[in-house]
Amino acid sequence: MNWALRRQIIYLLIFVGIIGIVVFLLFLPYLNKAPTCTDNRKNGDEIGVDCGGSCLLACRSQVEDVSIIWSRAFEVVPGRYNAVAYLENHNENTAVLRVKYRFRFADKDNVYISSREGETFIPPSRKFAVFEPAVDTGSTVPVYTTFEFMENPTWIQVPKEKVDQLKVFSSNIKLENEDTSPKLSATVKNYSLFRIPEVSLVAILYDEMGNAVNVSKTYLDVLTAEETANINFTWPKPFGKKIVAKEIIPMFDVFSVKLK
Repeated sequence: MNWALRRQIIYLLIFVGIIGIVVFLLFLPYLNKAPTCTDNRKNGDEIGVDCGGSCLLACRSQVEDVSIIWSRAFEVVPGRYNAVAYLENHNENTAVLRVKYRFRFADKDNVYISSREGETFIPPSRKFAVFEPAVDTGSTVPVYTTFEFMENPTWIQVPKEKVDQLKVFSSNIKLENEDTSPKLSATVKNYSLFRIPEVSLVAILYDEMGNAVNVSKTYLDVLTAEETANINFTWPKPFGKKIVAKEIIPMFDVFSVKLK
């Protein structure tokens, strides 16, 4: 091999080496890219692909289905009913921002009457209620009411500290005028330092057998930190049964709650 050929080979190797270094430097950021919760890969501390661990989304394997304890329609006036589904989220520190649902109503022969669809959030770690007002059934009485979610919920992890601090309780619950136009009054208090917007409160009244007799709903624009508010629920006619227990369920979107 003569010197000219050796020199050409050396130049070629140097050129190839330079190209290799440039290519390596161009791809190095991609090779060393830190794991993220949106890279469609199971990496970092993730339990599944882009879920679990430090990711905002919870993996489906981490959560249990919501329990539907009961669903009923309660007469307001003839032909018009309020529907309620009483549910429980068993998942600690895990909630749902939005999920679609459907109520279905059937008569005493289980013949379909109508349905009502909507959207709700699912609060973390507790029982809650989905309320649909003023369902028109005409002259047919809805004896059977079913409730279902129309899609798989997207579960989102909520910091444990936030869930533990968010405490809203009712007290001084008093039912009056049971034999004429019933009225339920109570005091609700936000025991946290969070500002809670758009608070719905669902009242459920029970007889001595523990069966729900009737329901109602009221609304507060906001509950500021450590605020107390008076709330009232009314019904247009007597229940026909003795009320022995009262439950008020506060409903609010945990993701809209902010520190004051």
